[in-house]
Amino acid sequence: MTQPLWTASELVEATGGTFSRPFDANGLSIDTRTLAPGDLFVALLGEGRDGHAFVADALAKGAAGALVHDDASSSEPVLRVDDTLAGLARLGAFARSRFGISGGLCVAVTGSAGKTTTKEMLRAALSAFGTTHAAVASYNNHWGLPLTLARTPRDAKFCIAEIGMNHAGEIAPLARLARPHVALITTIAKAHVGHLGSIEAIADEKASVMRGLEPGGIAVLPADSSQIGRLREAVRDGVVLTFGTDPSADVRLVHLESDADGSVIRVDIAGHMATLRLNAPGRHMAMNAVATLAVVAALGFDPVKAINALEAFSPLAGRGARRELALPDGSALLLDESYNGNGASMRAALDVLRLQSARRRIAVLGDMLELGDEGPAEHAGLAEAVAASADCLFTCGPLMRNLFDAVPASLRGVHAADSAALAPVVAAAIARGDAILVKGSLGSGMKRVIEAIESAALRPSIFTAGVD
Repeated sequence: MTQPLWTASELVEATGGTFSRPFDANGLSIDTRTLAPGDLFVALLGEGRDGHAFVADALAKGAAGALVHDDASSSEPVLRVDDTLAGLARLGAFARSRFGISGGLCVAVTGSAGKTTTKEMLRAALSAFGTTHAAVASYNNHWGLPLTLARTPRDAKFCIAEIGMNHAGEIAPLARLARPHVALITTIAKAHVGHLGSIEAIADEKASVMRGLEPGGIAVLPADSSQIGRLREAVRDGVVLTFGTDPSADVRLVHLESDADGSVIRVDIAGHMATLRLNAPGRHMAMNAVATLAVVAALGFDPVKAINALEAFSPLAGRGARRELALPDGSALLLDESYNGNGASMRAALDVLRLQSARRRIAVLGDMLELGDEGPAEHAGLAEAVAASADCLFTCGPLMRNLFDAVPASLRGVHAADSAALAPVVAAAIARGDAILVKGSLGSGMKRVIEAIESAALRPSIFTAGVD
């Protein structure tokens, strides 16, 4: 009989809680909408919502029991703790120790951009060498990381933990919880500069992932970053391996050819040349793949097997996913980059738009947030990249007004106050043969634009006929 993910005795040992009646659990959930029968439902207290209000629903949907800190009926299968978020963190710490005892290897991924995509590339690459567990979506914060650890299967060989931040001091405690054998920093850019104040402060915060690095662990760092010296200094008890295009990089991108659908990458892995066809266009995607191969090298595995596995990778929804839209008299291409946005990732996405063979290349951009006083200049500074990549620009948000006003008048489509106002305008404007890039910070709500475009594709009459 297969052992459950969590036995009743482990749940008590890990959390220090008290059962109303004991139960095992085969998984963990914090959301009744995605809960699977046999899960432990963790009743977290969030912004404007208390998970305790959903305990009955979770149990009705087949949850094995619930982790609670509020009063609950003794007839319900619950595990009471002092605080459910702290209890989840203790579950994560216990699971990480259990994983380590069984010989599992943990990889932590952080950086200003590319974290989730690189995590997914690592999931694909490391799966060639053993059972690989990784964070769902962008579960990289104070509840997402412990949830990822607590879900680690007993037979997993690898756990890939994504670590994010919004403010100073957030990465180090998460890194200490993850205790990675390999810590990867994808890149350093001005994301969150409004909270941290400078690129140097951003580098220091990202480098604090090293505070959780296991003794003798390996730090994989971006050789091309202006902050590489600062990052190296943070690695006090570990080995440094670098990746990038710099001649000194241990894993070096030697040649890149990108087309509309993907890239051919030539990479030097510690003196061994290899070629990879990646089903994702753009230099940023290529660098994520090179970073992935650097982690594989750090772990001492065969890069050829990893490359073969990586060739099956496809970009994620919100992070470069490509979707064909069926129109009355043809099709259009949607480039979904709606999940996040900063200066570096905006330029990278615009470069991909430029590669598309299209009747019109349309950029639909929402505000890049958390840039502080640098926000207006950062947005206006995208004008050259837009002019080089797009035939038409649609924007929304007060910050993107700076970009809209900075581009040539011939490129200006429509500027709107927010994504809700812009979405129907964009949906009505696209036509056959167009390539449409949609991108912005998560808080800009650019998913509304994606949904409007896709909904309109189901109602073909809304589209204007294309002009040859």
